[in-house]
Amino acid sequence: MNPLVKFMDSAAGRIARIVAGVVLIAAGLFAIQGTAGIIVAVVGVLPLLAGVFDFCAFAPVCGAPLSGSKVRGS
Repeated sequence: MNPLVKFMDSAAGRIARIVAGVVLIAAGLFAIQGTAGIIVAVVGVLPLLAGVFDFCAFAPVCGAPLSGSKVRGS
């Protein structure tokens, strides 16, 4: 299994995705002006939701299941 997918589906990877999502949303709303800021904030929702709901968007690209619990089970 790909080491990146293995890390992203660990507890540390989930926390990293949640933190990255929050940072992107905050940067988009407060640090970047205009339409670009809104786009960055909207993009930040994906890693935030991926961490909260335990799925890895990159896993299917590497041939692993989308669900984090299924990756940890295999």
